[in-house]
Amino acid sequence: MPRGFRLRCLILGLVPLGFAVCQGIDALVKKAAGGDTASQVSLAEKYRLGLGIEQNSAEALRLYKLAAAKGDSRAQFDLAEMYRFGEGGAPDYSQAAHWYKLAADQGLPEAQFALGVMYDNGQGVPQDYQEAVRWYKLLANENMADAEYNLGLMYANGKGVTQDYAEAARWYRRAADHRNLAEAQYDLGVLYDKGQGVAQDFQAAARWYQLAADQGYEQAQFNLGALYLNGQGVPQDDVKSAHWFLLAAEKGQAEAQYNLGVLYASGQGVSRDANEAARWYRLAAEQGYRDAQFNLGASYANGWGVPRDLVQAEKWFEIAARQGDEDSVKARDKLSARMSPAEIDQARALAAAWTPCKAKPECAARTRESH
Repeated sequence: MPRGFRLRCLILGLVPLGFAVCQGIDALVKKAAGGDTASQVSLAEKYRLGLGIEQNSAEALRLYKLAAAKGDSRAQFDLAEMYRFGEGGAPDYSQAAHWYKLAADQGLPEAQFALGVMYDNGQGVPQDYQEAVRWYKLLANENMADAEYNLGLMYANGKGVTQDYAEAARWYRRAADHRNLAEAQYDLGVLYDKGQGVAQDFQAAARWYQLAADQGYEQAQFNLGALYLNGQGVPQDDVKSAHWFLLAAEKGQAEAQYNLGVLYASGQGVSRDANEAARWYRLAAEQGYRDAQFNLGASYANGWGVPRDLVQAEKWFEIAARQGDEDSVKARDKLSARMSPAEIDQARALAAAWTPCKAKPECAARTRESH
């Protein structure tokens, strides 16, 4: 044990149990200090996660380095993870890639997959889609669902391979079958929805969307809501459409928020409620969704669910117009004829200062502040 190092064991549960835990960690510290590789890895994990001992990322890194330098693949992988995700300091992708490569070359599947992702994203290594595909294929052929899914993405986007939607569908299906992977279920649903790589089949699309939606995958929830709204692959059902739009909207999906606003405005699948319509329009509008910005402007212009406010109406028409919405240009110009120069200047200044919100809490806060 290094001179001056004070072991601080956290007592967990009852005192006798805690004492036993402390004795066990003390023995582990001594074995690690004596150079036992397995003990170094085990103790490093405890320091990293704060398991029975005070969390200490620096000590975890030190111990992982000792074991990794001796060729322990698990230590190499965990060390790479700490560097990649900035545990104990700023992220260091070069070091992460270095240690992933050493573990990957020893056949550790987790390291091989992570190295593929590093090549895919160009983190710590030059971006190389073909090299990413090579690692993904190695693991996909061993039925690793994440690798199967990523390989499907490469085929769908033509990265490192010739674009091939049929191959994308094959790998998505394997990932969905092997681990009930929501992302794969959703993307497979999209291929059936669009008829890419498979015959267009709205029923199959709905089936795959449903599987992903049931796992809380928000884009699948939105797409399933759209199928119910249009009666594609499922019986037309406004109530179910509103249900799925609501689940996606609550997660911050802007298009679902907009569609839900439309349903409230028209009373489809929900009770007609202009206040709720305006609320959902605002949430989508604040994220930059153009159609919602137009509808929110119209709501202010007409006093639908919000107090009539020509300055706010002009502001939202202007914001949407700057995104190229022709209806908003016409509505803005028509409204300007009813406003004073000072009101127009105020609206344009508000529009110029506006920026889209990116995070759900920020968008929700803006909506609260507007009332």
